Amino acid sequence: MDQEKITLSGTQETMLATLYARAVDSRSPDTVLGDTAAQAAVERIAYDFGKTGMTATTAVGVALRAKQLDDWTTAFLAEHQKATVLHLACGLDTRVQRLDPPSSVHWIDVDFPDVVELRRRLLPEPSGDYEMVASSVTDEAWLSEVPDDRPTVAVFEGLTMYLTKDEGKRLIQRITGRFPSGQLLFDCYGSLGIKLQKCVPAVRNAGATLHWGLDDPYELEGWHDGLSCLDAVRSVDMPGLEKMPSTGRMSMKVMAHLPGFRDVGRILRYRF
Repeated sequence: MDQEKITLSGTQETMLATLYARAVDSRSPDTVLGDTAAQAAVERIAYDFGKTGMTATTAVGVALRAKQLDDWTTAFLAEHQKATVLHLACGLDTRVQRLDPPSSVHWIDVDFPDVVELRRRLLPEPSGDYEMVASSVTDEAWLSEVPDDRPTVAVFEGLTMYLTKDEGKRLIQRITGRFPSGQLLFDCYGSLGIKLQKCVPAVRNAGATLHWGLDDPYELEGWHDGLSCLDAVRSVDMPGLEKMPSTGRMSMKVMAHLPGFRDVGRILRYRF
């Protein structure tokens, strides 16, 4: 089998770490996601995945974060049979393959052109009303082309920390200002997480830089009329932590009692 040579660097290279984490999780007898498509993609990529620094514990953490976002997306689509999904900075995430939405859902994966081309080569083509948009999510042009006649859920995993606060605020205001109603589902770092970014091998080894740390999830409610925080799940409190190795569970329990560290990461759900 011919392997794809990866020439990505910086922020784009970090998507290989989350892909690898889901692949590692898929091999576990107690898998969180069962993401066999991620494993198949990893096998087709010529890349030293040891650079990601991924361990059994961190792989489960990535998978649990993805599952929380998957579950919230599924809940939104169960309530809104005809909806639009904006999967922003999708990278090589197989969310659309995992959730397999009905044809009544319009699903849009958005990422840079070179990432979109890589997706086409590595991942199975989804069925239904699906499209890929080759653009930076912060480019304002692509969003104006998306029909605004449906409830819309925007899912963005592993994105906010790579944006500046102003970029993140503008993105959220553009989405909430364009669509009649919907939800925002995403993860974030706290300010301590930004300060400790060089402790994250995938970030350090890719030469990426994190910018925006969010300590108060309710601050965003002032960014758009009607925007309200429904859930703010700390990483140390994610459902399913019992699936981590014992050392990982112990670390999470310790962090949960340390100011700053317990808020180092969150998974957020907003309604607008």
